[in-house]
Amino acid sequence: MPDRPVVLFLCVHNAGRSVAGRVLLDHYAAGRIEVLSGGSDPGEDLNSSVVAVLAERGLDAAAEFPKAVTDEMARAADVIVTMGCGDACPIYPGTRVIDWELTDPAGHPVDVVRPIIDEIDRRVRDLVADLLGPDAQPNPAKLLDS
Repeated sequence: MPDRPVVLFLCVHNAGRSVAGRVLLDHYAAGRIEVLSGGSDPGEDLNSSVVAVLAERGLDAAAEFPKAVTDEMARAADVIVTMGCGDACPIYPGTRVIDWELTDPAGHPVDVVRPIIDEIDRRVRDLVADLLGPDAQPNPAKLLDS
């Protein structure tokens, strides 16, 4: 693994799960991991419930927007985290792929989306430790209330 690994989060619409993964990992990694996200069939807008749950945690997703995954993004990644896109997500030989089976937050209110984001948060924290080592766990001061 390079000094600054690249992680690509993928889901179908790049409007909810993958955006949450990108924002959370970017927060916890604090520049130690390059974080990308994309979708196999990008939506028009971000999922407003996902944006609201991230905002509750003090994270701003305003700079995010649904975008298509590109070959360049996928080839740059050391790790690709798929989140419900099945066969529509690109697989590249030699690239580590992790599949996170998660409920799609599309069309759900905040109270249903909150536990989905909680689970993404937990998995992201584990990913930080996996990629940077157990001593690189997120600083407790940087941990978000779940």
